[in-house]
This record gives sequence, structure tokens and C-alpha cells, in this order.
Amino acid sequence: MDVKKWALLPAVLTVFVFLTFIAGCGSNEPGSGDPGWIDLERLLNSDNELENWMSLGRDFQQQHYSPADQINTANVSELGLAWEYDARTPRGRVNRGFEAVPIVVDGIMYTSGPWSIVYAIDAKTGEEIWTYDPEVDGAFARAECCDIVNRGVQVWKGRVYVATFDGYLVSMDAGSGLVLWRVDTFVDRTRGYSITGAPQIAGNVIVIGNGGADFGVRGYITAYDLTTGVEEWRFFMVPGDPENGYEHPEMEFAAETWDPDSDWESGGGGTAWGQFAYDPHLNLLYVGTGNSTPYPIWFRSPSGGDNLFLASILAINPDTGTLVWYYQTTPGEIWDYTVTQNLVLADLEIDGSSRQVLMVAPKNGFLYVLDRETGELLTADNFVRVTWATHIDMDSGRPVLTEQGNYEDEPKWVFPWDIGAHSWQQMSYSPQTELVYIPAIDAGMLYTSFDEYSFRPGEWNVGIYYLADSLKSELLVARDPVTQEEIWSVDLEGVGNGGVLSTGGNLVFQGNANGNFVAHRADTGEILHQIPTGTGIMAAPITYVIEGEQYVAVMAGFGGALLDYFIEENAAATYENYGRILAFKLNGSEVPLPPKRVLPDISEPPARSLSDESVTKGGNLYGEFCAVCHGGIGGERISLYPSLIRMASNTHEQFNQILLEGLYEFNGMANWSDILTEEDADAIHDYLVSEQKSAWRKQENLN
Repeated sequence: MDVKKWALLPAVLTVFVFLTFIAGCGSNEPGSGDPGWIDLERLLNSDNELENWMSLGRDFQQQHYSPADQINTANVSELGLAWEYDARTPRGRVNRGFEAVPIVVDGIMYTSGPWSIVYAIDAKTGEEIWTYDPEVDGAFARAECCDIVNRGVQVWKGRVYVATFDGYLVSMDAGSGLVLWRVDTFVDRTRGYSITGAPQIAGNVIVIGNGGADFGVRGYITAYDLTTGVEEWRFFMVPGDPENGYEHPEMEFAAETWDPDSDWESGGGGTAWGQFAYDPHLNLLYVGTGNSTPYPIWFRSPSGGDNLFLASILAINPDTGTLVWYYQTTPGEIWDYTVTQNLVLADLEIDGSSRQVLMVAPKNGFLYVLDRETGELLTADNFVRVTWATHIDMDSGRPVLTEQGNYEDEPKWVFPWDIGAHSWQQMSYSPQTELVYIPAIDAGMLYTSFDEYSFRPGEWNVGIYYLADSLKSELLVARDPVTQEEIWSVDLEGVGNGGVLSTGGNLVFQGNANGNFVAHRADTGEILHQIPTGTGIMAAPITYVIEGEQYVAVMAGFGGALLDYFIEENAAATYENYGRILAFKLNGSEVPLPPKRVLPDISEPPARSLSDESVTKGGNLYGEFCAVCHGGIGGERISLYPSLIRMASNTHEQFNQILLEGLYEFNGMANWSDILTEEDADAIHDYLVSEQKSAWRKQENLN
């Protein structure tokens, strides 16, 4: 034995203990009692903590319902403003839509806005605690169909998690906003991926999907370790080219439902960009998947097939990433009928038995009730007008198709339209009334197939022409999910109305595009109170209690997929449209209205030699690449994007730099040099100068 070595042991142990103590003191690892501490025990007992709103849907069932009843049918008319937080986008970036559902834990509100910015706010006073700006790469804005938005964060065991538009999953300390880890979730940054959805906690992992199917991507979700950010598993939603093998067994199974000679280059779609759910009792993660790329199956999978797992609900074991069951709502999807809408869990009495169910009202117009343990279809019926199918066959679980839905050989007017009978805005289920409340849309669209299709990188790859319904209407529909009976419906004004909150006070709250925050009686639909805010509201409200006082809060700021649909009907046409978080309480005050919106005069454009050929070419290119955001020029409509017939002289001078060099990428105006040539840019500029000159002459009464 070496006595000298053993003699050093006490000193070595002393140093080890000291260093361990120092490391522990300097650790950023949160502990119980720290800000943002939610664990499974608290979440499962959320009805005992009405002061908190601990998940996007309040509890693990994601019902967007609270038993809180201090605000009720008898006194809701006294509801007024408690506080306002100005969430204007920093660093000079354009204000985009606000679509997130906040989370409230122990008096602190955590939420997110456009450009994936995260806010921590005092939930009683509205005072800012901290903000985090991930400085999203604006170049990814070119691959956004529906605005640079973010639909919420997750809070768990002292951490705040957000997924950024440009593909990163970030973990932050809930008390300080300090970044703990950041991982890249994209498998291919040359494709049109983006993220607008919130991640989902599922057991020991956090799971995130992505969007971008319309731009030609292959959907998937990825699970990461909550503490370290290490990737645990990845599940693809549609198969890739069989010649390249299969990433997991489910893809080999799914490939049997696709043509072996499918257009694999287009990615297939199936992106999971919506709100997931997790049942800790069954240990199942529920994920809704998106639309096809391209839409027409005759281009995508010429021999047909169900094309799994497009437009499906998947139940996945989060420990292993393996599929437990699936249900496909729209086999062979050709209409952009995603099932990425919020998934609601509940216990319902059906045929004399208590069933653990999952409910969803996807774009295709049917409300589905499934057994969430097995995937068995329990009830299904349409909640708005549907013409692509007559009904859902309860034996097979499949829709019974109509010829009116088949637009392969000729254009067909189909209900619902591609925005859907129900878009992303959250529906709610009230255990008190036993009704679901769906923000619904009754609209059709003329679906016209391309004569031929080939994948174009970086561009819109849907394979159809659009003609939307100008007579669309929006509704708030209350429906019995067991009997599938409509109990009441209320017509809504404007376009792009908000998600829904129901409460134990027999109330349903919804903000609308006209800028009103509305309280309905939950059992009848009667409007009991309206609060004008001057800001369009698309997000779903929440409610929480602080020091015995109930608050109702909502994020306000118009944008999203309906950015340019008839926006002149909405509050954003009248008032400046910037982000606000509004909290209400009984005996509150009036909401101050934003400043009136004032459009600048149209200035005379610079002198420029224009040829009819160039102007015509530029008009065609503008319609193909620019109009989706900036709108059609003729008969200018108000838009949330800059009006291009109101360009200032410096914008004209820098036009090619903006379009081809990414001068305004920080603001979401991406670089198009990989698609457009300098000659193309000059032609688009010629067209805009021609249109601006005509509009200026009209303004000056020179015609």
C-alpha cells in the first residue's frame, strides 16, 4: 500500500465536495418553487388552481375551459379593461398577427408574438418582467403561407420553451429569460420549412413539428430531452422515395398507400403545424397532420391510394416515438383539408358508457369524436355546409365522396374552401354545458387543377388555381358532440375571428376581427356584452384568478392566413394594427382605441421608360410571386403589407436591391434572386410604376 497516496485522500475529498457545492450554487437548473414551476401533479390538479392557466388549453385535456365563475351571466356586463401591454414589434419590423394563447403560472404570464418573440409579464398589472427576441431570420418569410406568427410557448419545471419561425427550439429560464439551450429542428434548410405552432410537453420529452407543405416539404415531428435538448426520436408523416429506404417501420407501412412512382421530389406534405395534446394517464401524444403537396393526387400519387399519414390524427408513444393508432379523416386528400386544428380531450357518456374521447373539428367540415385509447370512431357529422362528401360511414370510418369534390377533369365549386370550415383558431369544450364551441367558416372555393405540374423549389407547389368565395360567412357554432346536434349558432362579422374560451360562469368569450371582445351566454349564444378594442382579435382568450379577482385576457393583433381577405371589413382597416395584450376584470375601464389608420398619399413615381411588353410581363410575375402578400394592385385594397403603389422615391431607387439582394430581409421581404432575374425584377418594377402612375393621376384628378 502507498501510504503517501492514501494520506492525500481527505484533502482530495474536501476539494471535491467544495467544487461540487460551488457548481451547484452556480447551476442554472430551476427547482420547485422557482418561477414557471409546473409539474405533472400541478397540471393534473389544475381545477384546484384557478389562479393559473398552465397549458395552452389550461389543463392536459386542452379544453380551453375554466371552472372559474366569478365573472358570470349576471355581472359580465360590468367587464372592463384591467391593463394593457403594448406588444409592438421591436427593431422596426412590420407588425404581424398575434395568435398565441398565454400561459399563467403563479402570477406571471408567459406568451409569444410574431417573429417568435417571448414575453414574461406580471399577470396582475401588465408590467413587463422580461422579453426574449430570437432574431428570426427574415429570409424564411418567403416560405410562409400565413404570416410570421407564433401560437404559444410551453412552461414546465421552471423553463419556457418556444419554437422559432426559422426552425429552432429554445429552452429559457422562466425567471430571467436566459437561454439554456437552442437546437436546430430542420432536416433541410433549403426547403420551405417554417414553424408557427407551439411545442408540446409529453412525458420526458418536448415535441415540435413544422409547416410549409404548400412549398413542397415532407412533414415530421421531433422529440427532444426537456433538460438537455438532445434529440430522442423523429417521426416522419409521409414516406420518402422508397429507393432511399425507410426511417422507421411506420413509413414502410404508409408507403403501401402511395404510388411507388409518386412525385417524391415535392415532399408529400403532411406537416404537423398545429396544437398537439398529451394524455399522461394513457401516455399518448396526439398529433394532427396537414395537407398534401401538391393537392391533386393525380400529380402526387397517380395511381391513387389513401396516402398515409396525410390529414390524419396520430397517437404516438412519446417514450419510443412509435405509432399506437391512427385515424385518417380525409383519405387521398386533395383539398388542403388539414387536421392541425386543436385536439380536445374529454370524458363523455356515449351509448350508456363513459368514454375517454378525443374531439377535433378539422378543415374538412366534420366534427369527429374518437376513443382516444384506441382511435375508434364514435360520432361524426358536418358542422357547416359540405359538398365533397355526403357523410362519414360509421362502419368504415371513411367519408362517402361525391363527384362535386372531384376537380380532375373540370373545375368544381367545393365546400369548405381551402382555409377550412375551421381554421387554427381554437375551439372549446365546456363540461358544464357539454357542448363544443367552434369558430366556423361557411365558404366554398372553385378548385381548378393545373393542366400539368412539376415541382418548383422555393415556390408555391399546390398544383391548383384559387378562386375563393366572396359570400363567405363566419359563425360561432355550439354543438353537442355526442348527438351531433347543433344547439345554437351566431353569425359573426368580419373575416378572421378569434378562438374561443368557455367558463364555469356559463360564458363563452371570443374576440373578433372587427375589434370587439364578446361575451356570449354559453347555453343559448345570446350576446351579453361587447367591449370595443379597435384591434382585430384572432387568438383565444384565457382566464385566471389573482388575489380572489378573476381576469380574462387575450392577445390582440390581426394577421395570419386571412391577412388580405376583405380586410376593409376589419378593425385593422380603421385603426393602426399593432400587438396588444388586453386583460379584463369586473368594474374595469374602457379600452383606449389605437390611432386611426392613415394611408400616405400616392406620390408621382419616377420617370421610367415603359414598354407594353415589359409591363405585361411584370404584371404576370407580380400576380405569380407578389400578390399573395401585397394583394392585387387594380382597385387597391387595404393590406397589412406595404402597398406597392405607394412606394416612396427611395424604395424605387432600391427596388432591385430589395427584391434580389435581400435588403429588407430583416423585415420579412426575402431575397428572390434564386427565382427572379434582374430582367424579371425590372419588369415587375415597370408594372408597379405603371400602376402607381395611373393611381397618382387619378388621385390628382389628372385623368
